[in-house]
Amino acid sequence: MNFVDLKPGSSAMGDDITSFRTENKGSKYIYLMAGVHGDEVEGVYVLAEIIKWLKETDDYQLPTIIIPILNVDGYRAGTRVNAHGVDLNRNLPSNSWTNEAREPKYNPGEKALSEPENQYLDKLFNKFKPGFILTMHSWKPMINYNGNCKDLADILHKHNNYEVCNDIQGHPTPGSLGDYGPEKYGSPVLTFECPLISEGKTLKEVWDESAEGFKELLLSENLKNYL
Repeated sequence: MNFVDLKPGSSAMGDDITSFRTENKGSKYIYLMAGVHGDEVEGVYVLAEIIKWLKETDDYQLPTIIIPILNVDGYRAGTRVNAHGVDLNRNLPSNSWTNEAREPKYNPGEKALSEPENQYLDKLFNKFKPGFILTMHSWKPMINYNGNCKDLADILHKHNNYEVCNDIQGHPTPGSLGDYGPEKYGSPVLTFECPLISEGKTLKEVWDESAEGFKELLLSENLKNYL
């Protein structure tokens, strides 16, 4: 599988946000992304392993956009928020967006889509319409789906036995990608929550327990139905 570099975005600090696509083109695209929260290294590692596998296989031929790390400033600093102190997963202009934060770490910004990282993401969405978005996070083992993509969540669950849910009780996420993707683009969003290495697993173990699930999902006939 070969990839084509896309024009990079620019972070709040002016650093490049790298993205690339597969050579295959389509009316809709699969999105694979990580590093929305800069301190969630597990998800970044898992996506890096997926990228490595995609480069080695010729079996995957779907039109795909990949963003290895969206919040490059936060990743460098080891912070959840970007360099403006904004949680990028509370800053998207969904119907649920609010300028109030339950805690400082969920700071949504002064207005929806105020942050350059999300502005870049939305430009990609407008140019390469998403049909399905897989975004990697780190919290507790969980497969959270928004929109009609439970069949894909179930593929992963079969391999790692993570909890599958479409609503996280007691944890509202206004302005999140999970809200925005289905509302604005009609694209289901699957948020994969990795276990934390601080709780005992190594990065390799986090990847290994879900590796076969990701490979089955990406090669499944089900995924093609989203394009």
